[in-house]
Amino acid sequence: RNSTTRVNQNGPLNFGFRGNAQNLDLNRDFIKNDSKEAKEFAKIFHWLSPDIFIDNHVSDGADYQHTMTLLTTQQTKLGGETGKFLHDVFEPALYKNMSSKKWEMCPYVNFESANPEKGWEAFFDAPRYSSGYAALFSTIAFVPETHMLKPFKDRVISTYELMQSIISESSKYASSIKEKRAADLKKVQTQKSFTISWKTDTTKFDTIRFLGYNGEYKKSDVTGMDRLFYNHEKPFDKKIKFYNYLLPNKEIAKPKAYIIPQGWYAVIDLLKLNKVQYQQLKKDSLIDVEAYNIEQYKTSPKAYEKHYKHNNVTVKTKQQKVQFLKGDYLIFTGQIADRFLVETLEPESEDSYFNWNFFDAILQQKEGYSDYRWEDVAANYLTENPAIRVALESKKKSDSAFSNNSSAQLDFVYKNSKYYEAAHLRYPVYRLN
Repeated sequence: RNSTTRVNQNGPLNFGFRGNAQNLDLNRDFIKNDSKEAKEFAKIFHWLSPDIFIDNHVSDGADYQHTMTLLTTQQTKLGGETGKFLHDVFEPALYKNMSSKKWEMCPYVNFESANPEKGWEAFFDAPRYSSGYAALFSTIAFVPETHMLKPFKDRVISTYELMQSIISESSKYASSIKEKRAADLKKVQTQKSFTISWKTDTTKFDTIRFLGYNGEYKKSDVTGMDRLFYNHEKPFDKKIKFYNYLLPNKEIAKPKAYIIPQGWYAVIDLLKLNKVQYQQLKKDSLIDVEAYNIEQYKTSPKAYEKHYKHNNVTVKTKQQKVQFLKGDYLIFTGQIADRFLVETLEPESEDSYFNWNFFDAILQQKEGYSDYRWEDVAANYLTENPAIRVALESKKKSDSAFSNNSSAQLDFVYKNSKYYEAAHLRYPVYRLN
C-alpha cells in the first residue's frame, strides 16, 4: 500500500496497487485465471452460483459531477429474460432508489476527452472482466465505479448506499430474478448457437441524464501546448445518448461435444475449475471430428497481463479422422457451462483460450528439412503425386515472386506432402457434431 501510484485518485492516504504479487491486474484475470486469487474466486463463484454479483471499484477517467457511476452487465450480452429484466426493471429501480438518497448515478463514463453531447457507447465487458465473466453463467453483475476525484468519504458512503439499494431492490424482485435466471440457464443447455463477437447497434440508444463539466483547453504549464481541463465553474445537466445495445457480429453453432487431448492440461484444469462436466475416453479411438486449422491471426506487440494476446483470428474447418488416446477428454454440451465452453474454446472468440496464448505451441513448426536433402525426396514425391505437381506449376504461373523463389517452391511441396507435421497450426480442440 502506498499513496503515490494512483496519481489520478484523490486519496485516501494509503491505497492498493493495481498489480498483485505477480504484477497481475486481478480485474483482468477472471477468464484466464493466471493468479491464485482468480482461481479461488472461481471456486467461490461456482459454489455460490450467485444471482447478483457486485464488484466495487474506483473510476479512472473523465471528470464530472457524479460521485457514483455504474457499470452493469451489458444487457444484450447477458441476454434472455434476465437481460431484459435487468435493463427494463431492475436497473431503473436502482437509479430511482439512489436518486431518492441524493446520489444521482449515471452509467460508467466510457470516455475521457470526447464530446459527451455525441453520446457514448456502453463499456464492452468481455469475460476477462468480472461482469463479463458472470454473464457466461447468466449472473447479473454490477461494477460500481466511484469518481476518483471525489472525497474518499463520499466514495465510501455512496458505495455503501448503492449496496443497500441493490439489497433492497433485489429483495423486492427476488423470486422473479431467481426464476428468470433458472430459465436462462436451462435455455443455455438447449441453445443451438452462441454469439462470440458483438458490435454496437448505432440505431438504438437510451437517453440518460449526465451531470458533467465543460471540457475546455488552456496552455499547459508543463508543455506549453494546449491541454484538456474540466471547468468546474461551468457545470451542466444534459440528456445524453447512451448506446447500450449490441448486435451479433459472429455466431458459432454449438457442437455436440468437444474433444481435448489430455496433454493440454492447463486448459483442462481451467474447465474443471469452472465446473465443466466431462468424460474421459476409456480406450484409444479413431474419431471423425471437425478440426480447425489456424489460418490467420495477429499478435499484440506489447505484453498485456502477462500475455501477448492474439486477435483477428480466422480458421479453416476440415472434417477428418483423428486418433485420440485413452484418457483424452470428451466434453458433451447440453450443460449450464455451454456458453463458457463456446467462448473459451472457439478460437475466434475475443477472450478465447487461444487468444490468451494457451495453445501457442501449435504455432511453431517443429520439424523441417535441409534443402539439398528435400530436393531428392520432393522430386520422388511429385512423381508419385502428380496432382501436387499440377498445383505447384499452377502457382508458379499465377505468382511471379513464387516462380522465382526456389525455397518457397520446396516449402510448398513440403506443406502439401505427407511429411509435413499435422500438429502445426492445427487447433487441438476438436468438435464432434
